[in-house]
Amino acid sequence: MSTSASHPGTTLEDWLAQATVAPEITALRPDYRALLIVAEGLVPGPSDEVSERLLAGAERTVTERYAEGSYEDDPHVLAWRDAFKAAGMKPKRTRPSADALLRRVPAGLPRINRLTDIYNAVSIAHAVPLGGEDLDHYRGVPRLARAVGDEEFVTTAGGEPVVESPEPGEPVWRDDLGVTCRRWNWRQCTRTQLTLSTTRAFFVLDALGAMDDAALAAAGDALVRGLVEASPGARTATRLVAA
Repeated sequence: MSTSASHPGTTLEDWLAQATVAPEITALRPDYRALLIVAEGLVPGPSDEVSERLLAGAERTVTERYAEGSYEDDPHVLAWRDAFKAAGMKPKRTRPSADALLRRVPAGLPRINRLTDIYNAVSIAHAVPLGGEDLDHYRGVPRLARAVGDEEFVTTAGGEPVVESPEPGEPVWRDDLGVTCRRWNWRQCTRTQLTLSTTRAFFVLDALGAMDDAALAAAGDALVRGLVEASPGARTATRLVAA
């Protein structure tokens, strides 16, 4: 079995098994579940025919689904807005990631790179917050907790790298070096972002009660299918973390 670069000698399955969701997160939302997926043997690169077909198809699906209404009435979108409010965040100023993507569908989503486009396609098609990280830039194991407020979050402002800190109590994903995603699923750091050289990745699909386990599994399966289609021979491992 392949090993994790962040923990040499540790299989991907063992690495996933060490991921944690803190009790204060499940106390905030007992219905929260995280579907964690790692993939290796990925073929990185700019947006291409495969990623364009998947993302354009997802955009059509969303347009058809909400033809008689609005994505803003989607039960899972509403549930995530409630979760952000409960955690002390303003969901219209810092939107849950699926919410932010769905509102951009009418104008067309930006094409970023083939791996990011693939997971964005799954996110909008299934109305699920979904983020991807470069596993080779991860250090230690992933954990979701409420921030103390002194953690480091590496991002950019005005095109320049800056280091910020989350608000105390803010739900954050982190590793040994700092915060990898702020406000549950709002913004990812630059240190672990997927790039044109990423060959191993870690994905998080965030679900609340409005998305049942079967629907969450279907979203995870769609992501795996897309990754394997774009990278034949890619290997994946999956773990569901629930309260």
